[in-house]
Amino acid sequence: MRLAIGAASDTGSVREQNEDTIYVADPETETAQENGVLVAVADGMGGYQRGEVASRIAIDTLQELFYGTSLSRTETPNRLKQAFRQANDRIFEDGSSGGESNMMGTTLVAAVIRGGDLTVANVGDSRAYLVRANRLTQISQDHSLVAEQVAAGTMTEQEARESQHRNIITRALGHRQRVDVDVFEIRLLPDDRLILSSDGLHDYLDEGEMVSVAQLAPPEKAAQELVARALQHESNDNVSAVVAWMAPAGVALAPEAVEPVPAGRGAILVPVLVLLGLLVFVAIVALILFMGH
Repeated sequence: MRLAIGAASDTGSVREQNEDTIYVADPETETAQENGVLVAVADGMGGYQRGEVASRIAIDTLQELFYGTSLSRTETPNRLKQAFRQANDRIFEDGSSGGESNMMGTTLVAAVIRGGDLTVANVGDSRAYLVRANRLTQISQDHSLVAEQVAAGTMTEQEARESQHRNIITRALGHRQRVDVDVFEIRLLPDDRLILSSDGLHDYLDEGEMVSVAQLAPPEKAAQELVARALQHESNDNVSAVVAWMAPAGVALAPEAVEPVPAGRGAILVPVLVLLGLLVFVAIVALILFMGH
């Protein structure tokens, strides 16, 4: 397998600033080849510009600690947990120093790809998905009020998606002095795709659309297309996506290899318009022949 990665982020049409921060390590660097390729998405929250500060601290701390020293494959989960907890300490201390009005926090989802091994860590409701065999599977677990209600069986996933309380986070970096970090380990297969996203994206796209874009577009275009479609669906938040593709050997990685599929109704509209055009053409030809006769 060869690894290709793309990323995109947009402020959106509602927010004044982008409080999302994304990170993608260069797979060709020596540190990435030694420790694994690190990718991450953080979605900040807080007062004026504080969310942006929190997400930036989280990403900077994660990068600094994860690549601080070399590590074996078995050490990856613990290294991620340590980086998350250090980021939590820094954000909490920065926010606490200025009083309650200065408090801030951020979600953080990070993934490390090392050969065929994938390790995912998360706090909050930014997500990691695996796309395999035309199916989307959420790897991470949301730390939110509605996610807890779905897990308890008191709310369906559709109700959670539409709930006005879906943005209430129950766990985030910087909110408390201590934080629990969830870690997941998966064995990757050729042609697998990984998607990391902030809630401004996955709250506005259905699973089928995410799968189609991720599978039919190279990672850079896929990330851009996912963000664009979330905005088309009137996302009222910052929107971010990271897409990684475990390309099978012998498959071209050129950006122009495949174009994204048309979104939603557009995929149906094109053949309908073509059919209508043919019907009109046949009708005109028939009318000309009849008048000539």
